[in-house]
Amino acid sequence: MAKVPSSVVAAGGLVGGYGVARWTRKRQLGGVVLAAAGVAAAQQWRARAGGTAAGVLSAAYVAAFAGSHPLAKKVGAWPAVFSVAGAVALASWAVADRRG
Repeated sequence: MAKVPSSVVAAGGLVGGYGVARWTRKRQLGGVVLAAAGVAAAQQWRARAGGTAAGVLSAAYVAAFAGSHPLAKKVGAWPAVFSVAGAVALASWAVADRRG
């Protein structure tokens, strides 16, 4: 079975976490999805690119989540989520996935 690239896991966590929170109206469930995907992506980042890269990408993941909130006030919720998810996916691919 092929592994899912860490860029897809990270972007999916951001999009999926928001989607679950919005559709269930339970922010905690969205947080669980966000956190689970973040942990899974961080494990892949560490295995593929090392601890420092995993730390930097994890910080970017958290910053993207936080940054989506003020961005949503300017462009809307879904566009903000897709924008930050794309940015994290690109960074993840550049640092970890393209090596594999």
